Amino acid sequence: MKKNPFDQIGLGMFLALCLMGLWQAGKYFSLGLANMALTALALEALMLLLAWAAWQGRMPFLLLGVAAGGFVLNSFLNYGETTHFASLILWQGILAAVWAVLGTGWMLWRKEKIGRLPWLPLALMLLIVAAVGWVWKTNVDADRDWDGHAKRAIWAVPAKYDTGEIPEAGRLEELIYETKAYATDSRPVTKRALVYLPYGYDESRSYNILYLMHGTGDDENYWLQTHVVNKIMLDRMIAAGEIEPLIVVTPTFYVEDDGKDSSLDILTFSFREELRNDLMPAVETRYSTFAETADEAGFAASREHRAFAGLSRGAVTTANSVLCGSLDYFSRFGLFSSFRTTEEHIRETIQSPAQLPLSIDYLYATTGNFDFATPYMVPGYRMLCRLEPRLQEGVNTSFDIFPMRYHSIGHWHLSLYNFLQKVF
Repeated sequence: MKKNPFDQIGLGMFLALCLMGLWQAGKYFSLGLANMALTALALEALMLLLAWAAWQGRMPFLLLGVAAGGFVLNSFLNYGETTHFASLILWQGILAAVWAVLGTGWMLWRKEKIGRLPWLPLALMLLIVAAVGWVWKTNVDADRDWDGHAKRAIWAVPAKYDTGEIPEAGRLEELIYETKAYATDSRPVTKRALVYLPYGYDESRSYNILYLMHGTGDDENYWLQTHVVNKIMLDRMIAAGEIEPLIVVTPTFYVEDDGKDSSLDILTFSFREELRNDLMPAVETRYSTFAETADEAGFAASREHRAFAGLSRGAVTTANSVLCGSLDYFSRFGLFSSFRTTEEHIRETIQSPAQLPLSIDYLYATTGNFDFATPYMVPGYRMLCRLEPRLQEGVNTSFDIFPMRYHSIGHWHLSLYNFLQKVF
């Protein structure tokens, strides 16, 4: 019996999608992280089961679902500027879209008959979706009712810290300070930061201080004003005695139009000078921290009471300008969804003779298993731990990968919740 070329091409497309999917899942397995690898495998299973249904049922238009899945996942798992680890998922989407259109056109032109709806792959898809949904809801509900402390496999912030403002709320103040465009021409620049003061702030006592940086495209409002849920969480955790009252400063690494026509990465290094020369003196002269004097000696003597954390490019800034650039002023760090500091830069900075005697009291790293930052965060964090004898996993450093989270505030809200309990 002569083989139908339409069916042969459909089979070829299905097999190609299978090979690409298995190769992509294998890449995630190569990272050595079971949670991520199983998530990738489940996603690929859904796409390939739908592709199987399209082939068996002679319904190439079903591949539009595979294409949509590939394009949506690509938006989470790849980022044009830095990360293409999951690029095969994009190519799966493109291949599926091409055959969905051409195959459907062929069927209409040649009047090919549609086959019977294949129930087995569709039933298996429903089973996987139901299982994932059950796991998600069960774990989120459990964590919303959680009454304990920070934990690694966290799915949601406990509801008691996450809903509704309270009378014992801290306040946000605007801080205007003078600095320079250190990345370019050192021209004078006026900038703005927000400062969170805990409820009952008392100038007669000293407070730990956390500097908290946003990511690309955002500003100093991002953490506590744009996403007020983070401020509510701060207020509630302090009121409940879960963390000690602290000052939180949210600056920005942006300096007018600097980096706009070249690369924003220059700002992740030049922020060091702004932080040390201008921002910290402005903040810690005005507010009551453990620095007895707002100068080099005062900052160095109080470094164990000072932390810096950031998300995405803010995490790159944390690594480049603070961990590697200001270890003499800070001893606690949070890297959320990014790590792009090189081994050479680490050796030249914090492993120099002047920096080696300084402690790293805590370093907390996070990402999500849908986060495009994960493929370079995992080897980056491992490289840092391999180079740095001052870091001991489970003692003064940890790396959490949050399930079902991607490069978004939902992930960073969890990161901040855990970090606040670990940092001081």
